[in-house]
Amino acid sequence: MAPRVLISDSLSETAVQVFRDRGIETDFRPNLGKDKEALLAAIGEYDGLAIRSATKVTEKLIQAAGRLRVVGRAGIGVDNVDIPAATAKGIIVMNTPFGNSITTAEHAIAMLLACARQIPAADASTQAGKWEKNRFMGVELTSKTLGIIGCGNIGSIVAERAQGLAMRVIAYDPFLSDERALELGVEKVDLGELFQRADFITLHTPLTDKTRNIIDAKAIAKMKDGVRIVNCARGGLIVEEDLRKALDSGKVAGAAIDVFSEEPATANVLFGAPNVVCTPHLGASTTEAQENVAIQIAEQMADYLTTGAVRHAINMPSITAEEAPRLVPFVRLAEQLGSFAGQLTESGAKAIRLEYEGAVADMNTRALTAAALAGFLTPQLQTVNMVSAPAYAKERGIRVEETRREQAGAYESYMRLTVVTERQERSVAGTVFSDGKPRVIQIKGINMEAELTERMLYITNRDKPGFIGRLGTTLGEAGVNIAGMQLGRDHEGGDAIALVSVDQAIAPEILEAVQAIPNVIQARPLTF
Repeated sequence: MAPRVLISDSLSETAVQVFRDRGIETDFRPNLGKDKEALLAAIGEYDGLAIRSATKVTEKLIQAAGRLRVVGRAGIGVDNVDIPAATAKGIIVMNTPFGNSITTAEHAIAMLLACARQIPAADASTQAGKWEKNRFMGVELTSKTLGIIGCGNIGSIVAERAQGLAMRVIAYDPFLSDERALELGVEKVDLGELFQRADFITLHTPLTDKTRNIIDAKAIAKMKDGVRIVNCARGGLIVEEDLRKALDSGKVAGAAIDVFSEEPATANVLFGAPNVVCTPHLGASTTEAQENVAIQIAEQMADYLTTGAVRHAINMPSITAEEAPRLVPFVRLAEQLGSFAGQLTESGAKAIRLEYEGAVADMNTRALTAAALAGFLTPQLQTVNMVSAPAYAKERGIRVEETRREQAGAYESYMRLTVVTERQERSVAGTVFSDGKPRVIQIKGINMEAELTERMLYITNRDKPGFIGRLGTTLGEAGVNIAGMQLGRDHEGGDAIALVSVDQAIAPEILEAVQAIPNVIQARPLTF
């Protein structure tokens, strides 16, 4: 029986024809996604569901989808899809991560100009019959410094366009290498320096735990008087109340905002502020972009439904059915090693080296490397997956190296990941035991054996008496239960590592107390 696809949002006729040309029975019902009950009643008849943002793929919908194998989102954001529920049901979720890049970058430049010259307010005033030339005094972009927060695919396009406007461009991105910055012609700086130097600031970073509220009152206080801020990335990157106060006081001369903490934004603290330009999340809204992402998602879904090929999947590794049983535990190991290193890496990564030794060296190391890169990049990007991770790494100028060799040590299979930054190299190694569970067996050259759990505390310290007792007391007094603890050291009295599994999250004040323990060098919470 031919696969059957439902398109429940508005996609182009060209995309619909892509499905039909591939022999896929296609029902184009662009308004169905707005009717939850009707969609729920119909979903059980389809193998594929193609959507934009109007359709909400909830757990309830997924449970009713008895045949559904793939959900395709025409666009990058998958906030309207319950990915854990889809994964549990074995449904692949795909998106089109690069289809909107130029359109979003162009909108950011348009917002930059609109903010600098107060175009929306001047338009409203003029059309109201006023002639207020003196009121709308603007500023030039030429020779001004543009600070870009997040210099990935979209940010790099903005940098190129801004240079065409004769702006000086500085950029902050933890994954931007010196080589990539040189190639782009931007100056790489840390976040504090960007705040101090930039005349204009534009955000092009995903919303993660590390980037949420990246611009707040403290950040604004570091900025130049009269700075102008543009956000066409994600709501939640800016504390909107703090920005409003800065606009009212004149500290921030202007802002151009396309995304909001709550959408649809029918009311917002920024509305009515002096010299603020607001648009209703139009970053991806051009005819060309909408056509591109619609065709791309149709092609991706058609490939999967007819050949089994998987591209740009959020929740599915690129692994064939034949190799999956043997490879999956090593994919998990690779993700964990990458995540471990990614959570501890704060400066720009120049290179990532993967070493495969023993039986694992004969496996699909391309998939394992992709899994390791996804794990490494996820703390910063979150939407990255095994398919898109190599592209994201290349885009940020991170050199990826693979080495394969025969077994030389005690382990049948051995995998080591090394991150090279401007300041140091950090390595973590692991293996998979006969129980199929991944284990970390070496950190920074120090041997230890540990299973990575959901919540952990990573501590580097000097090997001196009393540390373990003080650590247990500190965590116990804070109400944090220790589920397990693994220790390692390079030599007696030298450098040591503690990897502690805990049952509760480590609050900032608890982390400060741990860091205050004598001989502790570094303490970081980790999640897996």
